[in-house]
Amino acid sequence: MINQALIHPQSIVVVGGSNNTSKPGGNCIRNLLNGKYQGQLYAVNPKEKQVQGLKCYGHVSEIPPTDLAIIAIPAPACLEAITILALEKNVKAFIMYTADFGETTEEGKILEQKITAVINQANASLIGPNCIGILNRHHHSLFTLPIPVMDPFGVDMISSSGGTAIFLMESSIRMGLRFNSVWSVGNAAQTAVEDILEYMDTRFDPDTDSKIKLLYIESIKDPDKLLEHTGSLIRKGCRIAAIKSGTSESGLRAASSHTGAMANPDLAVEALFRKAGIVRCFSREELATAGAVFTQKVLKGRHIAIVTHAGGPAVILTDALAKGGMEIPKLSGTPEAEQLKKQLLPGSSVSNPIDILGTGGPEHLATAIDYCDQTFKDIDGIAVIFGSPGLTRVYEAYDILDQKMRTCTKPIFPILPSVSTAWDETNFFIKKGHVNFSDEAGLAKALTTILKTPNPLTNRLELQGVDIPRVRKTIDAITEPGYIAPHLVQELFKGANIPMVDELVSDEWDNIRDFAKKVTYPVVAKVVGPVHKTDIGGVALNVRTEKHLEIEYERLMALPDAQAVMIQPMLKGKELFIGAKYEERFGHIVLCGLGGVFVEIFKDVASGLAPLVTEEALSMIRSLKGYQMFRGARGQKGIDEYRFAKLIVQLSSLLRFAVEIKELDINPLLATDQGIIAVDARVRVEV
Repeated sequence: MINQALIHPQSIVVVGGSNNTSKPGGNCIRNLLNGKYQGQLYAVNPKEKQVQGLKCYGHVSEIPPTDLAIIAIPAPACLEAITILALEKNVKAFIMYTADFGETTEEGKILEQKITAVINQANASLIGPNCIGILNRHHHSLFTLPIPVMDPFGVDMISSSGGTAIFLMESSIRMGLRFNSVWSVGNAAQTAVEDILEYMDTRFDPDTDSKIKLLYIESIKDPDKLLEHTGSLIRKGCRIAAIKSGTSESGLRAASSHTGAMANPDLAVEALFRKAGIVRCFSREELATAGAVFTQKVLKGRHIAIVTHAGGPAVILTDALAKGGMEIPKLSGTPEAEQLKKQLLPGSSVSNPIDILGTGGPEHLATAIDYCDQTFKDIDGIAVIFGSPGLTRVYEAYDILDQKMRTCTKPIFPILPSVSTAWDETNFFIKKGHVNFSDEAGLAKALTTILKTPNPLTNRLELQGVDIPRVRKTIDAITEPGYIAPHLVQELFKGANIPMVDELVSDEWDNIRDFAKKVTYPVVAKVVGPVHKTDIGGVALNVRTEKHLEIEYERLMALPDAQAVMIQPMLKGKELFIGAKYEERFGHIVLCGLGGVFVEIFKDVASGLAPLVTEEALSMIRSLKGYQMFRGARGQKGIDEYRFAKLIVQLSSLLRFAVEIKELDINPLLATDQGIIAVDARVRVEV
C-alpha cells in the first residue's frame, strides 16, 4: 500500500544515519538536506550524538513520533527495529535500503516475510528492501546520485532495479529530461511496480500530475493489474514506455507444438504491452529517448521534414526513419519549394532533407522551419539537425530553435550533435526546458516504435457466432489430458465458428477409398497418432489416384504409433498460422502469422492476449514482417486480413471459455478463393 506518510512525510528518521556520506545512511541525509526537505529530520545511530547537524538518537525507541523511517542498517537488526517503529512508534511508511534478504538466501526470504508481516499488521507502507529509495518533489530519499532536476510535469520513473534507475537517470539527464518522481522497488516485498501504477491511476489528476511514465520491470507479479492501470493511465492522457527484462530463459522449455515452442514469456510481455498501449523498449538509451519524445508535441502522422546544415546525419536519419516505416516526402519541384530556395544560401537543397548548408545561419534555420510548419502540406513533424562547425558559436541558432519549438503547431525534434564543441550552447538550450536527441538514429527508432504502438485495447468479448454451450459440452466430455482426437477438434471449431476442411479419420481402407471418391482427387493423407507427423513422413500430399492412395494408406498405417489415417481434399491457397499457448499468470497468448517458412524458419509471428478484439487482431497482422503478402506482392492476389482477424478473435473467444486448452495449433490455415479454411489443427488439454 502507498500512503501520504510515504509520499509527503512531515517527519523522517534515518535509521543508520551517518556523518560518512559514502554510506547509504549518510548520503541519504545529505540528499534530504540538499533537497531542502521541509519536515522534521532525525537520525538513529548509537555511535553518534549528531549527524550532519541533526539530532541523533541512540535507539529507535527514543525517537519522537515520525511518519517515515528509512532503514539503512544490517539485515539481522532490521526486524527488531521495524517492529518497534511500526507497532510502538506508529511509523506509517518504511523505505528499506538494506539488502541480503530474499534476493540472496532462503533465510533472508523468511526474514523479509516476517518484516513485511509486521509492516502490514501496522497498516503501513513499505518500499524495498534492497532498493535505493524514492525521490519526489517533497523529499529526496535516495542514497545515490545523481539527483535530477525536479519538475511537476517531468517524468515518473518506476524501476525494479536500483542500479538501472541510477543509470537511466544518467542517460535521461544528459538528454535534458526532468523528473517528477523516481521509485526503486527492489525486492517489492509489499509494493511492486503494478501497485505504484495503481496508486498513480486511482489518484490521477490531469491538471497537476505528470503524464509520462518510464518503467523498468524485472518481474510482473500481477499482469492483470499492470494491464488495467497502464491502459487506464494512457486513456487519461499519459504516455508510458517500459523495459521488461528476463524474458529469454523459458525459451529453453520443451514444447510439443510449434506454438508451445514459440509462445515464451517474451511474447507474453509483447502481447501485454500491445493490449495496454505501452511502448516497448530494450535498452536504457531507448527508454530515455522514448521519454524525451513524449515531452514533445504529439506526432500525429508518419510524414517528417528534416532541416539540417550537415548532409551526412540527415541521410542517416532519412534511412533510419524510412526503415521504420516513416515517410520523408519530396518537397522540391513545387512553387513553395522554389520560394523557400530563394530565401536560402545558393546551393541549398529544398528536396527533403532541407539542407541550409554548413554556412547557413539562424535566419535560414528559422525560415526553413516556418515553411515546414506553415507552408508545406503533408508534414506531421520536423527534425532539426544543427551542430557547431567549430568556427562559430551557435547560441543564436539555438535561441531561434527554442522560440520555434514553443510556437510551431507541429512537433520539432532537436538533434544537436555537438555535445563537446558546443557543450555550453547545448546546455543553454536544455536549461530552457528542452531535450536534445544527440543521436539521429536513436531518435528515429523511438519515433517509429512509438508510432507503431497501438492505443490501449479493452478486454471486451467479441463472440462473433461462438457457441459457448457447444464449446463447453465438448470440453466437459474430455476425460484424459493430452492431444484430443480429430473429431473433437472438429467439434470445438464448429462451436467457435472456425471453418475446417472436410475430412475423414478411419483405419478402414474402404472408408478412406469411398471418401476420396466423394470429395474427388487430389487428396491429402495424414497419419493419426504420432504427434509430429511431418518428422516421420506421416503426410502424403497431392495424391491423385486410388492406387496411389492405397499405397500411401498402407505406408502410413505401418508407421510407429499409427492409429488411423486422416484424408482431406487437396486445397490450394496461401498458408496462414494461428496458435495459442496458456502462460501462467498471463492467460492464453494467441499467435498469428503467415504459414510455411514464415513461421517455421523466420518465426514471423505476432502475439496478443486473449480475449482479443478485431482492432487488436488487425494490429497483430499488420505488425508482421510479411504483411505485404496480405496486400498482394509481385502480382499475386492478397489475403483478406479482416477475415483472418475475425478467425483470430473467434479463437480467442473459444479460449476464454475453454481454459483447459493449454496448446493449440492451426497450421496451416489456407486462404483460398472460397475463404480461409483450417486444414490441420492440434489441441492439447489438461483436465
